[in-house]
Amino acid sequence: MGDSLLDLIVQNVTQGRASQDDEGLEEGWEGQPGVTELVQKALDAGVTAEDIINKGLTAGMVIVGEKFESKEYYIPDMLAAAEAVGAAMQILEPHLAKSGMKAKGKVLMATVKGDLHDIGKNIVSILLRGAGYTVKDLGNDVDTRSIVDAVREERPQFLGLSALLTSTMVQMGEVINELRETGLRDSIKVIVGGAPVSEEFARSIGADGYGADGFAAVRLVESLGPSQQ
Repeated sequence: MGDSLLDLIVQNVTQGRASQDDEGLEEGWEGQPGVTELVQKALDAGVTAEDIINKGLTAGMVIVGEKFESKEYYIPDMLAAAEAVGAAMQILEPHLAKSGMKAKGKVLMATVKGDLHDIGKNIVSILLRGAGYTVKDLGNDVDTRSIVDAVREERPQFLGLSALLTSTMVQMGEVINELRETGLRDSIKVIVGGAPVSEEFARSIGADGYGADGFAAVRLVESLGPSQQ
């Protein structure tokens, strides 16, 4: 029963169905249990939170990522799937604490000063949580000092900076410079992303990497993790 529930979780993630009220990306799904109901059923059936995440949520998002990269899915489709995973993670968090499953690492996320766009950042945050990371989202329009102070207090392994405007992406470089000046730069990996950002820009400001989209950002964090150093 556990495996069949996990398969259904995968299918419903790819359909972007958080609950039974959601229609899904294809016809014929409305009224059937969605991701949140299935996750609860799996927990009740004794499936571990770790298996639900790895064999259900993450496996589903891998398929979504493949469909997104092949242009079969678009941003609204990816966002629906990510929101379904986010809703499931809220159910799973208390069970993760009880199971003793350790987070892969801690990630601090922020949209830089002057920029109010946060859809991309929110997707990355949800995907990282689904991949087993602890994520603290500082929000949007966050000034450099607040980001640096949060790095000092939270001691994350990763900092994700987002910007959607060419006029605000320069703030990313200012954050990295401030991290250097305060002696915090060597303790953290900085990744950047957003529509105007590029690999070349990331290198120019001294970032550790650039995520072209949410899935690329997760792969980047995975590659920069302790096991890869």
